[in-house]
Amino acid sequence: MIEDTVWLVAVLIYLAAISFVTFAVTVYDKSAAAAGRRRVPESVLFALAIAGGSAAEYITMRLIRHKTLHRSFMIGLPLIILAQLAIAAAAIYFLK
Repeated sequence: MIEDTVWLVAVLIYLAAISFVTFAVTVYDKSAAAAGRRRVPESVLFALAIAGGSAAEYITMRLIRHKTLHRSFMIGLPLIILAQLAIAAAAIYFLK
């Protein structure tokens, strides 16, 4: 039981950290776009989403209206979120 709690806390800390990094990078990309500075490659934004920051990236994009006209993001991020939820559900189901 204690091991399960430690594991859960570690996962939650990781998700909070990757979500914060994803939020910061997305906001930076928006400001870089507005200022004409070098942009963050889309592959980096997708990599952060796949690494666990997909929900944070999607929410941030909607809040700051960044990349909302890009189909790859507006379709891709929800698909990544669904895949991650399916993987999490399968892991919870099969690892118990």
